[in-house]
Amino acid sequence: MKINSVILEALKKNNNIITTTQAIELGFSRYLLSKYEKEGLLERARQGVYVLPDSIHDDMYTLMLRSKKIIFSHDSALFLNGLSERTPFVHSVTIPNNTRVSKCIQDECVCYYIKPELYQIGATSRKTTLGNEVPCYNLERTICDLLRSRNRLDEEMVISAIKNYAAALEKDLNLLAVYASQFGVDKALKRYMEVLL
Repeated sequence: MKINSVILEALKKNNNIITTTQAIELGFSRYLLSKYEKEGLLERARQGVYVLPDSIHDDMYTLMLRSKKIIFSHDSALFLNGLSERTPFVHSVTIPNNTRVSKCIQDECVCYYIKPELYQIGATSRKTTLGNEVPCYNLERTICDLLRSRNRLDEEMVISAIKNYAAALEKDLNLLAVYASQFGVDKALKRYMEVLL
């Protein structure tokens, strides 16, 4: 058995990844993808996401394909923005609190919920280590998220992130001050900056 040429073309255009939704849009059934998986022609990377065997799997990209509402945040955004060398074992995502995501995403990620009016502040996109664009927050929003969630996070990670931000060439301290005020972490930010700078 061989993979249908239309599906193979879609896989190649999308970094060797195809979702169930994409296959259905092309006129194929979920059953066909399952059949290809059983035959060893495809591997199931996540629920609803299939990859060619032996291809390198981009966790962040396949997560993003599963839900358009997630934005990588906290330690995942630190990594994407180059403020951390360590790849997170479990990705952190932010979701508007009026939105539901699948149980699978809730099980695979650390989910942070936020008011819809604050959700898009600082949203941007960055390339993963495999070159795929994924949504994440900018440096300033990431620092504010870490400060907002500091009781749930490792103190050393927060301090290290703020130190790395202070040393970054692309920082925007005015924007950081605006975001800190919007997110109610301006006093905490001032305390950390006074100690570190």
